[in-house]
Amino acid sequence: MSDTDVQIPSAFDPFADANAEDSGAVAKDYVHIRIQQRNGRKSLTTVQGLKKEFSYNKILRDLKKEFCCNGTVVQDPELGQVIQLQGDQRKNASTFLVQAGIVKKENIKIHGF
Repeated sequence: MSDTDVQIPSAFDPFADANAEDSGAVAKDYVHIRIQQRNGRKSLTTVQGLKKEFSYNKILRDLKKEFCCNGTVVQDPELGQVIQLQGDQRKNASTFLVQAGIVKKENIKIHGF
């Protein structure tokens, strides 16, 4: 076995999908559902990428009522409006958005551990 046959594994880039979208490739309108760790066992779920034609406050109200959690709509300069929910509501939020007909299942990306 010569030195040229040995392959060194490259590091995994978790942001490769995001960088590919910025490079001018055909980008779908994905809805990103992420989880952010707060202090201790506390966490925060964010929903980003919904179309602007939807009323974020009405969607938030229905999500809060359905899952018995608190939440808010935050205006971000880069991302636009983002829905934040208390707790790990990733699967709940994705199923709710699909059942309500807001987003198709193949247009949802769930991020997190």
